Amino acid sequence: MIRSIELFSGAGGLALGLHQAGFSPTALLEWDKNSCASINANIENGFNDVTNWNVIQTDIRLVNYSDYGLDIQFVTGGPPCQPFSLGGKHKAYNDTRDMFPEAVRAVRELKPQGFIFENVKGLLRKSFSSYFNYILLQLSHPDVVACNGMTWTEHLRVLEEYHTSKRERSLEYNVVFKVLNAADYGVPQQRHRVIIVGFRSDMDAHWHFPEATHSKEALIYSKYGDGSYWEEHRTAKRNIPELSATEKRIIQTIDKSILGSRWRTVRDSVVGLPNPVSSKSKQFANHEFRNGARSYVGHSGSLLDEPSKTIKAGAHGVPGGENTIILDDGSLRYYTVRESARIQTFPDEYIFHGSWTECMRQIGNAVPVKLATVLGESIAKQMERAKISHAESRQANIEAV
Repeated sequence: MIRSIELFSGAGGLALGLHQAGFSPTALLEWDKNSCASINANIENGFNDVTNWNVIQTDIRLVNYSDYGLDIQFVTGGPPCQPFSLGGKHKAYNDTRDMFPEAVRAVRELKPQGFIFENVKGLLRKSFSSYFNYILLQLSHPDVVACNGMTWTEHLRVLEEYHTSKRERSLEYNVVFKVLNAADYGVPQQRHRVIIVGFRSDMDAHWHFPEATHSKEALIYSKYGDGSYWEEHRTAKRNIPELSATEKRIIQTIDKSILGSRWRTVRDSVVGLPNPVSSKSKQFANHEFRNGARSYVGHSGSLLDEPSKTIKAGAHGVPGGENTIILDDGSLRYYTVRESARIQTFPDEYIFHGSWTECMRQIGNAVPVKLATVLGESIAKQMERAKISHAESRQANIEAV
């Protein structure tokens, strides 16, 4: 197991996925009481993957990392995204919710073998480019700390000079980042997120982001080509426009073997769930009907036979019309909490605490469990390879002596 500590854990999506990949969180640190209550409810209900989790409701700025020992191998977490979200106020470093400095402090004090941080695509907005570079340089050189009174732009210059100089290095990390679409990894949702991964420079990790396993093209082929999608769901073809002769020829001649698995859809994710207005809905936790859904410009529902639009938390409550589903008869209704949890690939046994709005906020802020598992498995594999390589090298040195 990879011993880790999770910052800004929210309702536990990232931690759960990483745990399934072989990570063992020493503690999950989160300030929001409802998110902590959700995880603790799962612990109390005996949900196997979280039984031994230590959930601590705290202000991350008050945490003393020496309390958790010096054997933490990975720091993980999703610093609050509101400062950078397209739906937020875009204050970035002027937003008191910007917790990237605390993520850097955790790395500096724990000196882990590596880290994983997740955030919204808006972090890469042009207006934030200098600050994003500042984040990456801090994570690369966490021991290069700003002096008292130094602004972030002044500290950035210090880091740039340090990064481009020739000198003895102290604590240093090799950092990479990439925008991943969760749909490309089997999550039934179009969700683009920035993933930042770093390995301590002595790790020789040789890691790269995992290749996509699912594709839009494969979904198109399954609907317009061999029709396997409709056969799988035993339903009539829907919402299929008339194809041009060229499009038909492309579909007929495409090499299906290079497409991988198809994107998963909303229909895939809700299979087996009863209509939330029926009495059978009580068989599933968090599957209650909510009335009042409506669509308006810029906030329309998700189609059943496409990946869901991004499940959103909303800066001021859940945005009306966005977390909704368009049914086969053309009617619109809100996703239930359980449907949203499935779209974020949480297990049905995993429950959420609070009102519909509160639960949707927790789910909307979460990392899809399956995406976290894919990332975790790829990192765990390289960690094991590096461990074996180090052992072999050490043995060779002993034999040489």
